[in-house]
Amino acid sequence: MAHFAVGFLVLGLLAVVFAGPAWVAVLLVIPIILSAFIVRCRTVADRDSVTARTLLGNQTVPWDDIEGLRFGKGSWAYARLRDGTELQLPAVTFATLPLLTEASGGRVPNPYK
Repeated sequence: MAHFAVGFLVLGLLAVVFAGPAWVAVLLVIPIILSAFIVRCRTVADRDSVTARTLLGNQTVPWDDIEGLRFGKGSWAYARLRDGTELQLPAVTFATLPLLTEASGGRVPNPYK
């Protein structure tokens, strides 16, 4: 669904690009970056570890190094690590916690049960 929004953004930008000067075509880089962000950013979890993939890199952490999860003002969760740092978990929301519970083998409690 997010790619549909990027498609509509491209349509809007094309109107500006065709009506404006040639340098305005640089604006078409924005939808490309947004689309790469949508494809790349995710959290991959299995029984042993959780991997947070961002636009520029990824970080894998074993479940044993995670103390708990926190939800801040944004919609994505943060994993609180034993060393005191936090790791943002892209695309993990309160609504997707049951999926994380299943993938983690029960290490993350299901708040809906």
